[in-house]
Amino acid sequence: MWVDGTLGLMAVAAGVPATIFSLQVLASRPLPRTPDDADSPAVQRGSETLRDPVVVLIPAHNEAAGISRTLASVMPQLGPRDRVVVVADNCSDDTAQKARQAGAWVTEREHAGLRGKGYALDHGVRWLEQQPQPPAVVVFLDADCRLMPGSLERLALEVSHRATAVQALDLMHAPPGAPLRTRVAEFAWLVKNQVRPMGVRRMGLPCQLMGTGMAIPWDVVKDAPLASGALAEDVELGLTLAESGRAPVFCPQAAVHSFFPTAAASTQAQRKRWEHGHLSMIATRGLPLLGRGLLRANKPLLAMALDICVPPLASLVMVLTALTALTGAASLLLSSSLWPFVLAAASLASVATAVLWAWHRDARHVISAAELSSIPAYVLRKLPLYLDALRGRKATWQRTKRDDD
Repeated sequence: MWVDGTLGLMAVAAGVPATIFSLQVLASRPLPRTPDDADSPAVQRGSETLRDPVVVLIPAHNEAAGISRTLASVMPQLGPRDRVVVVADNCSDDTAQKARQAGAWVTEREHAGLRGKGYALDHGVRWLEQQPQPPAVVVFLDADCRLMPGSLERLALEVSHRATAVQALDLMHAPPGAPLRTRVAEFAWLVKNQVRPMGVRRMGLPCQLMGTGMAIPWDVVKDAPLASGALAEDVELGLTLAESGRAPVFCPQAAVHSFFPTAAASTQAQRKRWEHGHLSMIATRGLPLLGRGLLRANKPLLAMALDICVPPLASLVMVLTALTALTGAASLLLSSSLWPFVLAAASLASVATAVLWAWHRDARHVISAAELSSIPAYVLRKLPLYLDALRGRKATWQRTKRDDD
């Protein structure tokens, strides 16, 4: 019966990302308590530790209100050969002046048409290329992030040891007094950027790049395709590196922290940009790379492609719930086969179990047990966002309004 075949294929297709998500979460482990708990041979001790020079590259568009605090988190970590470079991109405020006052090198970029973080990053790399001595490692840091103490040293050592891109732990926090929806967003972010990458690290697999806290060797970054207005330029870069045989690795002992904006409109615009970018990457890059990874038997590339094909958690739950209802109704009303319903329900149950496990182990400080019941409402509120993506109403790059503004 064609209904059985169609529903079966839909259940299998939805079951693949559900299985990947569940395995990643269940394979993860708690963060190391200290850098000494790390399992990387890059850890070195003593004042004689020598490492390659590093440039911290910060793209900044009208960030005068907060750039000094970001630089204050970086400057104490610099070695004698390290530098901070701020790209003041299409700024109409005094971002450049504030950055210079804080001790950073500054290059300014003006272009009315080519706007976006990728263009700013490419400008910074091209500027470094013109300097007498380019760095060995470039660490990319967003202008609203704080680099946690010791992170720069750790990233530099990891890159030197692994000779490939290294991604720090990137966490966003709900500000004090934030509403429940923002704290649920923090939980979802923690699952995506901490729990799942810890799982792939434990399985010996590469991770996605996250846009900030990325450390990349100079010989890689100078030829990287950065100049883009893409909504997910970080994911694009990570997949490109995986395809070239230099897939990124996750380093949870280095970390960058930032906060969700308190304004609901700012948070919604930010999430829309991220999730539309992710969904577009599944079709344009994830699925084609999945085929190439299978043909080449390239394990890192295949792992990266499978990971990017896991949609945002809210959309995954929404699809699995709808599919479970659809296959259940078909088995009751149309006397179709029961196995599509069993597969869809099992996939939904596995994702729910993984989410509960992640909350119990890593996020009870974010939302309480009683507040977990709000997650279905959080998922439903995202329905218009995904409908916009299906209708082709893609988000465009724009700076997120900060609380400092």
